[in-house]
Amino acid sequence: MRKTLFAAAVIAALAASGCTTDDDSAVGGPSTSGPATGQPLADGSDVLGDTSFLAPFGLEASGTEEIVDALDRTNADREAGLAASVRYDTVIFATPDGEAQLALPDDLFYLSLAPYVASTHECYYHNLASCQGELVGEDIEVTITAADGEVLVDETATTYENGFVGFWLPRDIEGTISVAWDGLTTTAPIATGPDDPTCVTTLQLS
Repeated sequence: MRKTLFAAAVIAALAASGCTTDDDSAVGGPSTSGPATGQPLADGSDVLGDTSFLAPFGLEASGTEEIVDALDRTNADREAGLAASVRYDTVIFATPDGEAQLALPDDLFYLSLAPYVASTHECYYHNLASCQGELVGEDIEVTITAADGEVLVDETATTYENGFVGFWLPRDIEGTISVAWDGLTTTAPIATGPDDPTCVTTLQLS
């Protein structure tokens, strides 16, 4: 009974918060710049680096990058009771069996963005299950340029079911992101350091 109540409380907290803000009130606490520390599931097992806890969701054999990409692209995870918050160096999961986390690749930062025209929401750490953007299934032109002038992304991307689109970028850089859609554009600075957001919902198209 205690295990069931714990899992329900964890998932409910993530679902109620929608996207995670920077006050660390959601599951997992603050992001850290050092090596991630595993947080055990309710049964006491340490799952850092072990994806077996994701087997009920069809993701056990996948690497962390593939897991993040898969969860961000569909809303099936929220329907199955899986929540996941992306931080600087880890992804924090809430499953029906409790809380766990996996380390991200050492040199990569996952940035998920939701450009909008009329409606948006506050977000800091991207929640792969509960964040929802305005533009769903829309082709947007995205350019991400590092401060040294290197073009990191220059492509047409289709926003996912949650209205977001995600990109794997080098860690610890600064740069600029530009988005264009249906004759509207927006440009904003970005950064991929330990204290920077993994969720960008401030890109208003005009």
